[in-house]
Amino acid sequence: MARNILVADDEERMRRLVCDFLRKADFNTYEAADGRQALQIFTAQPLDLLILDVMMPGYDGWTVCREIRKTSSVPIIMLTARGEETDELFGFDLGADEYIAKPFSLRILLARVEALLRRVGSKTLKTIRTLGGLRIDEAGHYIYVDDQTVDLTAKEFELLVYLADHTGRALTREQILNAVWDYDYYGDIRTVDAHIKNIRLKLGARGEYIQTVRGVGYRFGVTSS
Repeated sequence: MARNILVADDEERMRRLVCDFLRKADFNTYEAADGRQALQIFTAQPLDLLILDVMMPGYDGWTVCREIRKTSSVPIIMLTARGEETDELFGFDLGADEYIAKPFSLRILLARVEALLRRVGSKTLKTIRTLGGLRIDEAGHYIYVDDQTVDLTAKEFELLVYLADHTGRALTREQILNAVWDYDYYGDIRTVDAHIKNIRLKLGARGEYIQTVRGVGYRFGVTSS
């Protein structure tokens, strides 16, 4: 079954180029020329992934991302003409899964789309694990903290699962980038720090399970309550 992707960009030429390229790769596409239209389509159609331009009239891409994250963990890729690192980290703070600066290769965008959807889809074969006060349901894509559900983005979920898969092992930021963002990711290693910060906040007291290893990176370990 073809996946449904929303492309929101006020530049019609760019929007059409991306949609045409995705349709040739057998995706169904929806187009939005501004943020309000993007939110309307999101509420009306079942979407598997969103591609949001940051600078749009009405609601910008960040506002759309923030609103969607109130109810959904659907994968989101942000597009921007800006190259500022602070913009990228801000996007991750809002719950974006990927961040691509314009101009970009359509092939690279397609590769990011396919990789992100592949990671989300691969969870269907996994099981439920309980680690202290944390329960990870990889099939349902749920996280429970002390029996209360916690909403993580697709990338945050994948990162937490990766850390849990390597419980007790110190992992460098480069190892985490390579495993969770793929080897062709060219972002700054502080991307990892931004995601870890968000996950810790969402896990509340259980955020202490993600331990900082000074001079190395991070380690997942269940501590006593």
